Amino acid sequence: MSASRRRRLLAGVLTLTAALTASACSGGGEAPQSDPNTITFMSKLFGTAPDPKGELQQAVEKFLGKKLQITWVPNAEYTDKLNVTLASDNLPQVMVVDPHLPAFVKSAQAGAFWDLTDKLDKYPNLKPSDERSALNSSINGRIFGLYRMRPLLRSAIVIRKDWLDKLGLKLPESVDDLYDVAKAFTEKDPDGNGKNDTYGLIIPKWPGNYASASPYDVIETWFGAPNGWGERDGKIVPGFDTPEFLEANRWLKKMVDGGMINPDFATLDTAKWNEPFHQGKGGMIIDVNIRSRQVLDLFYEDDKENYGDKVAMVGNLKRSDGQKFSYPFTGYADVLAISKQSVRTEQDLDNVLKTLDKLATKEGQNLVTNGIEGRNYKVENGDTAALINEDDPAVKVIQDNADDAFIQLSTKGTVDIGGIAYQRVPSGKPYQDMLTLQKRLMEEDLKTAVHNAALPVVSDTAVARGPQIDTIIPDARIKFLSGAITEDQLKGEIKRWYDSGGTQVTTEINDLVKKLGQ
Repeated sequence: MSASRRRRLLAGVLTLTAALTASACSGGGEAPQSDPNTITFMSKLFGTAPDPKGELQQAVEKFLGKKLQITWVPNAEYTDKLNVTLASDNLPQVMVVDPHLPAFVKSAQAGAFWDLTDKLDKYPNLKPSDERSALNSSINGRIFGLYRMRPLLRSAIVIRKDWLDKLGLKLPESVDDLYDVAKAFTEKDPDGNGKNDTYGLIIPKWPGNYASASPYDVIETWFGAPNGWGERDGKIVPGFDTPEFLEANRWLKKMVDGGMINPDFATLDTAKWNEPFHQGKGGMIIDVNIRSRQVLDLFYEDDKENYGDKVAMVGNLKRSDGQKFSYPFTGYADVLAISKQSVRTEQDLDNVLKTLDKLATKEGQNLVTNGIEGRNYKVENGDTAALINEDDPAVKVIQDNADDAFIQLSTKGTVDIGGIAYQRVPSGKPYQDMLTLQKRLMEEDLKTAVHNAALPVVSDTAVARGPQIDTIIPDARIKFLSGAITEDQLKGEIKRWYDSGGTQVTTEINDLVKKLGQ
């Protein structure tokens, strides 16, 4: 779908959403009869959709004593699907959603979703584990969804270790090192096939807007740009209106022009992000650190003895002058929001919250995070889930479903990030070494984390003008990197963002941040 078509679609969706949410709030008409024994969900999907009659879903349903009807939507399509669903008259009861997506904010503030701020005390497992993460996921301090706990810092670079070794290269420590490695991976035949058919860095089409943890956002932060919003001369400004943003994208464009980035970076589906890495086409991925274990899985299937020789990982990189600015996350990844359209009464809400509260117990979180105890993991040391039966294809399906799908219903996270589910530890030493490295890099990079100053607040103008202005910067960035527009035209698009409502957004962001006492 083109950017212009997407903007027209989202503009129409918001118009419909406003009318429908007003209707939902009015209480007119008969409340639909909901089945208290069935909970409906809509969630993101990062792999293959689980079989609703499969072992894991059956185990979750048995544990909850409820039937689950889950609509799984591929991540790359999720935002468009979510907007269309918000404008429909058939919302699921529970939706995985970015709490700051303009269409959701508009719907929530219009009363289409339950405000849970004062309702969670009676559900012991739903109380926020971390007040900062809860605030980050709020809409100006009001909680419209249960945040899904995630590490506060998990950005990293996954690298083809065998390529580094073949070319005699060291792990990168700075952006200059990364450029040199990418250039070598592109030009020096790291796979040894005698062909010029590799590139250094793999970037997919990113489904989110600016400041949505894309590889671009991470790199811009390394160069010193604010993470989303940051302080400059006493005011909160968007990161893209800084010299560091432009410098980072000049650097990236040089890599694109040099063939060091996959030529389909504007269209590659995120669901296929691992494929070029596994297939020996691209050598590095900038993403969350858990991706290292995903690609280890792929190499493990190929060669159960030597798979550990394929993958290396480093954390955030230093700038050319030696300064380090690490890209942190929000402490959450989406929220579970509850629709007032399909959960109409306080009694219905209590039924859904009790179900989610049970799912948020240690047993429930282990089930959706790690799979079935005794079938594909056993507990060791009281806090780890050691995988078993890894070579059984049926058990692998359970593990994949936990990895790629049901983990989206997890709110409490694993013990290594302050949660309650067992930390999964595959039996192989390469996995264990990677987990140890992951923890060390997280602890080190948190010392230089650059937090988004405006994360907990939502500007009314940003919500109202979202469909018109949210895609201006990411679209212009892609066009600049691909050579469709010049740097002056990129600057012109930044000005257009301001002229189209961004000036008012900036004013409101500054006022809201002051009110929150930040």
